[in-house]
Amino acid sequence: MSSNPRIPFEMSQDRRSYRPPQGFPLIVHVVVNVENWVFDEPMPRKLLPAPHGVEITPDVPNFSWAEYGMRCGMPRVIDALKTVGVRASCTMNAAVINSYPRVAEVVLDAGWEFVGHGLHQRSLQSQAVQEGALIADALALLRGFSGQPVDGWLGPGLKETGNTPDLLKYEGIRYCCDWVIDDLPAWMHTKYGPLIAMPYSLEINDSVLHAAHQHPSDELLRRLTYTLETFDSELASNPRVLTIALHPHLIGVPHRITFLKQMFDLLRKRNDTIFMTGHEIADWFETVEPAPSMEVVNRGAA
Repeated sequence: MSSNPRIPFEMSQDRRSYRPPQGFPLIVHVVVNVENWVFDEPMPRKLLPAPHGVEITPDVPNFSWAEYGMRCGMPRVIDALKTVGVRASCTMNAAVINSYPRVAEVVLDAGWEFVGHGLHQRSLQSQAVQEGALIADALALLRGFSGQPVDGWLGPGLKETGNTPDLLKYEGIRYCCDWVIDDLPAWMHTKYGPLIAMPYSLEINDSVLHAAHQHPSDELLRRLTYTLETFDSELASNPRVLTIALHPHLIGVPHRITFLKQMFDLLRKRNDTIFMTGHEIADWFETVEPAPSMEVVNRGAA
């Protein structure tokens, strides 16, 4: 029996060969995380440590670090993607709609896909969270504002409880990005039917590289280059999903945004690449790998 309780184990070399979407085997998924950090609570991540290790709220410098991304980083990221004609999947804390309404409007105007990402940048594992209600409230806000189905989800910090996939499926989510297990989508078991585990990245991810590990400003570009070298030998046998995970307060600073533009330049020079949102990738995957039949419990209660 696989140690993974949700997704049957399968080595990449053993997966069936899929027809590439529109004939393009390199599927690039740009994900922009737009988050609401609560001013009078401990910050989800810190750039500047607390003096003498004493944590006190409000944490003005670290809150400001994040809000810089909303004010200055988002316009740069929006412009960089608009210039190359790329629609992003926007994983948005739903409270952004009320806390930063102008940011939400700009995302909507850009035609990006809205993806569930909790209410605030706060883990679903928090004891203060009523998970089912939070997921339902977040999705209702995003769906009401965007007019989109909002059928994708990325947990804040990719954190889940043992019930999260079941609750997501119950609330109409079709794909979830929390399980970074493969370069292709895979089917996940839930109580209410199959859910797509959508590829995401902790490697080509500005939060991990720049906030957590403090790599140089060009590290995302370097990793993209090396990733493409590996994928070039694999794309003949099966497509690959290349996820670029971004946060406006990290990639949107002046000394990093130029490298994002260079990443897009590198990808646009290729003749085997297609940019897709999460919803579009899910549509494609369902055609090449139809959902498995699974026993589903009564939907009377989540």
